[in-house]
Amino acid sequence: MDTPNEDLAPRVAPLGSQRLRERLNAVLEPLEIEVEDDSALHAGHAGAREGGHYRVRIVSAHFVGLAPLARHRLVYAALGDLGSLGVHALSIDARLPP
Repeated sequence: MDTPNEDLAPRVAPLGSQRLRERLNAVLEPLEIEVEDDSALHAGHAGAREGGHYRVRIVSAHFVGLAPLARHRLVYAALGDLGSLGVHALSIDARLPP
């Protein structure tokens, strides 16, 4: 029986990453966005059972005039309930446009 070659399989974003990206795109209209799933780095961590670990880098005009803490709050507000997205931990790098 043939087994699929992983190198030929299409690379798709994990569902959690996709959901985060969709919500942030809809609300913050980012100029740039990167969503990385770092869950594998936290395997065995007690909180890993509660959801994934994600890293977000986002550049948005919505951040203009906001302090870094306010930008983070805006990202959290855009995402809503993190638990429903399967998120245990989130690292945010919210930047102003050039």
